[in-house]
Amino acid sequence: MKKLTLSHVDIAGNPKMVDVSEKKITKRTARALAVVFLGKKVLSEVRNNELVTKKGPVFQTAIIAGVMGAKKTSDLIPFCHPIGLEDCQITYSVKDKRVYLLSTVTISAKTGVEMEALTAVTVAALTVYDMCKALSHDITIEEVKLLEKTGGKKNFLRK
Repeated sequence: MKKLTLSHVDIAGNPKMVDVSEKKITKRTARALAVVFLGKKVLSEVRNNELVTKKGPVFQTAIIAGVMGAKKTSDLIPFCHPIGLEDCQITYSVKDKRVYLLSTVTISAKTGVEMEALTAVTVAALTVYDMCKALSHDITIEEVKLLEKTGGKKNFLRK
């Protein structure tokens, strides 16, 4: 049986940060998706893909929160390297009682940004939930997934 080797665990089984000091700086991009099911009640409140609650405009606030989350990823995930993001974009679309949140994060660095892209859409999805929960608690975050990453040792593309 092949032994699984994890990059964040040392030979004794203790957690460790990955040493990126010898890696080359390359352009790295990651895209992630979160899907939030709003349900009929909340969806009926959406007008022209805009929903404003007492807390403010839902989707615009979710975008801001997602970018802030991406920038704070290393504060939330213990072994993520603190990095200065060069770009973080979040878009949304509403279709079939769902909000689709897409993040694209870019940096030129020694480490990738897939965790930042995933954190961005997760925080954006949580913000949609938080801002809409007064209308219904029948909201679910259905999925969060990495769609693509480029740069570094190997690329990834979800098919």
